Amino acid sequence: MHGSPNGLSHAEADARLQHYGRNALPATEPPGIVHVFLHQFVSPLIYVLVAAALVSLAIREWSDAGFICAVLLLNAIIGTAQEYSAQRAAKALQLLVTTRSRVLREGDIHELDAEELVPGDIVLLESGERVPADMRLLASHDLEVDESLLTGESAPVFKRADGLPPVESSLGDRVNMAFAGTLVSRGRARGIVTGTALNTELGYIASAVLDKPPTKAPLLVRMEQFTRRVAILIGVAALLMAGVALGRGMPLDEIFLLAVALAVSAIPEGLPVALTVALAISMRRMARRHVIVRRLLAVEALGSCTFIATDKTGTLTINQLTAHRIVFPGHKPWEITGDSLEPEGSILSPRGSPLPEEEAMLGWLCQTAVLANEGLLARRDHGWVRHGDAVDVALLVMAHKAGVIQAETVNAMPEIATIPFESERLFSASLNEKDGGQHAFVKGAMERLLPICTTMATLEGPVALDRSEVERQSQALATQGYRVIALAAGDIKLGPQEVFSEEHLGNLTLIGLVGLIDPLRPEAKAAVAACRAAGVRVAMLTGDHPETAFAIASELELATSSSEVVTGPQLKQAEDATAVDQLTERALVFARVEPQQKLEIIQSLQRNGHFVAVSGDGANDAPALRAAQVGVAMGSSGTDVARETSDLILTDDNFSSIVAGVEEGRIAYANVRKVIFLLISTGAAELVLFTLALLTGLPLPLLAVQLLWLNLVTNGIQDIALAFEPGEGKELRCPPRPPQEPIFNRLMIERVVLSALVIGSVAFLLFQFLLERGFSLDEARNGTLMLMVLFENIHVFNSRSENLSTFQHNPMRNPLLLFGTAVAQLIHIGAMYTPWISDVLHIQPIAPQNWLVLLGLALTVLVVMELHKVFRRRLATCSAPGNLAG
Repeated sequence: MHGSPNGLSHAEADARLQHYGRNALPATEPPGIVHVFLHQFVSPLIYVLVAAALVSLAIREWSDAGFICAVLLLNAIIGTAQEYSAQRAAKALQLLVTTRSRVLREGDIHELDAEELVPGDIVLLESGERVPADMRLLASHDLEVDESLLTGESAPVFKRADGLPPVESSLGDRVNMAFAGTLVSRGRARGIVTGTALNTELGYIASAVLDKPPTKAPLLVRMEQFTRRVAILIGVAALLMAGVALGRGMPLDEIFLLAVALAVSAIPEGLPVALTVALAISMRRMARRHVIVRRLLAVEALGSCTFIATDKTGTLTINQLTAHRIVFPGHKPWEITGDSLEPEGSILSPRGSPLPEEEAMLGWLCQTAVLANEGLLARRDHGWVRHGDAVDVALLVMAHKAGVIQAETVNAMPEIATIPFESERLFSASLNEKDGGQHAFVKGAMERLLPICTTMATLEGPVALDRSEVERQSQALATQGYRVIALAAGDIKLGPQEVFSEEHLGNLTLIGLVGLIDPLRPEAKAAVAACRAAGVRVAMLTGDHPETAFAIASELELATSSSEVVTGPQLKQAEDATAVDQLTERALVFARVEPQQKLEIIQSLQRNGHFVAVSGDGANDAPALRAAQVGVAMGSSGTDVARETSDLILTDDNFSSIVAGVEEGRIAYANVRKVIFLLISTGAAELVLFTLALLTGLPLPLLAVQLLWLNLVTNGIQDIALAFEPGEGKELRCPPRPPQEPIFNRLMIERVVLSALVIGSVAFLLFQFLLERGFSLDEARNGTLMLMVLFENIHVFNSRSENLSTFQHNPMRNPLLLFGTAVAQLIHIGAMYTPWISDVLHIQPIAPQNWLVLLGLALTVLVVMELHKVFRRRLATCSAPGNLAG
């Protein structure tokens, strides 16, 4: 595909986009609404109801068969509405994260959506990025690409632009090609796009990739297993009851319908739908708070998080790194005015405006800053455009204030070769032509540059390096919270066949130090305090000097003593894992940490018993993101590999958003527990009612259709509404839930057993009382059914909190629950006055005074559960098992 060294023109790119189409694989269309509707009938529980309907037809129980079919249809409609809504919400969230690519067009670098690439475009690649299209390499440096997506080989492949493999070479041997979908694990490159969308190697296998069934979220799998276990237990109980009924001479058709209806009414078949709703609501709430959930398990995991290991730059700070100080060896600091990322301001010496000889030294420093630089600062029609690492951009802005322009400097001293910045080497270098010779310009960490320097710049010219003086000046900057960058330069003699590398760097002149600072986010300090109140420890991981890191941590009130600072070199010197664990146990600041050490830190924290969330943005952060219980990637500054490895993505790269995610995760998990409690306790209450009736020889208190109606009217509405429950306000004032604690813990068991005994026993006593007072069996069942509906209407408000009194809850905080409960009661009352429904259900109107009596009986479960909460609060407060922090 034909291109140009300066890239395509905008007009040509638009024309090719029209011809070739967008650079995107055909997305798998979500199932249509008809498919979603039919899928609601694919469930063992539904099969049982279908069987019950068929038996009803076989024995000519038309009303029962019609009612069961109505239940099936209504459940399918509710499930379809929820699942279809969740699909649309998930699709909308996916649009929030897009892949961007740096493209050369008309000689300028533009950052575009990867879908806008066309054949012939020249694309710039760097480590951590996903290759956006198939491309032939034009230039490369130390390039390694992970092609496991295409080849299955886990080892990265070394690529080079000058490689010319045979035409018949296999995919893995095409060293001069980079393929769409693969990940740049190391190095830099420039390539020309040869194929997009379906015309890529990935496109050829797209159908196989796109047709893969989606993996169920682990939390959903656990809930399905939990439901199956409960179903088995209740099924056994239903069989036992059926056996008792058979022994009493009940006809087989009635026994079958009774056992099936009892099992289905007690089984929490609404749990999967309610769980999906609860998690979908949490995902939407998190998205509104700048957190995109990529894996549903992360919603649950955040509720258990005990330790957050966070990056500094852009997460705790505003990610506007600016150069504020210049220090020349042996001189007082210079000041750089202007706080924005636009080149507005000036550079002042200690005496004010620089003298001519001072301007020469400043010019040398700024030349080095722009030549050993991979960023871009350019003026476009709409304003200033910036690309690249924050340090590179800050140095370009500084140089521009001194009148040193990158493009002009490069034209005056053409580039011969470069050594790109990599986190492992902590510097970058450029080899340029200068005065007929070759001159190296280097920038990087001071401790990395000092060993390769022998002289230092002064107004009188280079003199022998005073290492102790430079280190003192650097430490002074670091103590004030500045990030220190050293700049050096020197002549290099490179042979005709030699490749420029760090071995050539030696005998350089240290020109000066630049102090950069990235202001803290205004909300960061409060967010750290909120974590501390929530029982979550926070540690800062940074590549900064220890003094700089401690100064920032002190401002955040994250650390109070330098003993809480652990450095990367200290971790390297640790003899074994035990020594590392001792270091991490006390550390709240990790300074001069290399990306690969993040994994070691995370694993150590886990050995120390922590449930860890870690943030990261680079390709080298991927192992730590994968190893942590919750991996958090940066949406704005993060690389593709970091985002794809993570569980959560922060769209604003803000630490306070992680804290918001912790809060929403705890709310989501608490709502899951509330729904489970409601469904299990009401089902268990029905079992208690029937068990007592069978043991005492009384008739069955409810018919099969009445049980199905009870399940539909109460749980069918209320469990969905309960999933919308907002937070109680103290989620971040309680400690995390123990990671090993099961959902059905001791507190849940206590509450289920207590409420089931109350509801089932009171309903049984009413049924027995009505029969003894001479009421007919249908009248006794009518009163018992109304009592059960009232019980479950009231019990849903007990479910709103495990510790907080119902009377402390404002019912209007969840108007859907209040409205849904009222509607459920009104529907039942309406059914009593509707002839054909009342005939099917064998119910009749109840006098208002009798309704009030039944309401009073139903309030017993509220009184008992309130007393239980008081008892539990006296035993413990927030630290009690099963508290709302979970």
